[in-house]
Amino acid sequence: MSKQKRTRRSVTIATTVAVVAAASVASLSLAFADGDSAADDGVERASKPTVILVHGAFADASGWNDTAARLRGQGFKVRAVANPLRGPDYDAAYLKSQVQSVKGPKILVGHSYGGAVITNAATAIPDVRALVYIAAFVPEEGETLGRLMEQHPDTSVPPLPTAPFPFAHPDGSTSTEVMLDPAEFHDAFAADVPAATSALMAASQRPIAAEAFGQPLKNAAWKNIPSWALVARNDQAIGPDLERFMAKRAGARISEVDGSHAVMVSRPDAVTNLIKQAYRATL
Repeated sequence: MSKQKRTRRSVTIATTVAVVAAASVASLSLAFADGDSAADDGVERASKPTVILVHGAFADASGWNDTAARLRGQGFKVRAVANPLRGPDYDAAYLKSQVQSVKGPKILVGHSYGGAVITNAATAIPDVRALVYIAAFVPEEGETLGRLMEQHPDTSVPPLPTAPFPFAHPDGSTSTEVMLDPAEFHDAFAADVPAATSALMAASQRPIAAEAFGQPLKNAAWKNIPSWALVARNDQAIGPDLERFMAKRAGARISEVDGSHAVMVSRPDAVTNLIKQAYRATL
């Protein structure tokens, strides 16, 4: 090979290496563009806490899908628990049993009624670093959810279009469950969610035991664990003023967003960012 050809080949290789290096830098920049910095990623992914997502009434764990995908993409381990919706005591015990095998630090996230569950359960779950409330109940010890809503009525929020129905126990006794009227589910629960999606949510909603709203809470974990809260300004299930009252009383760091009660579906970005705030503040 002539000296001139070797020189041209060396220039070509050097140019290619430079282009690849520039592309790699650009890719890394994009990887951190959604809010995670290189410094944040410097913490080993394995050391990040497990985020435990707890849904509320008239929903199921799939409502967390977009939030879970974002968190997993940023190195968090995630578990979305199927909440039994039997009452704060029963559900707190079930949550504890579900996450007792999860080692290391945890962040508990509750939506709606799920906020009462994590509040009641967190004191019995080791290594809970933070509580995050998403358009959620944040009750005090001894309070019931029904009483909270009676004491803090919001004239801008119409009564939920609930439909109670009995169900049978194996011994022949009956109890009552409550679900939302599917025809009114969109406006009451998920007004900013596409109609086709909210129709599927209505069809797959899980009813809650009526007695869950009358069971006094035994523990208020926010008294000892740092908390964050996202208020959905357009919530038509829990009044935004009630959400603010409960969050302020708990000393939570409060963020607000324009969103319906199903804010984890319509605004997973805001939900994910709040969870990341809790993570960074409790490192």
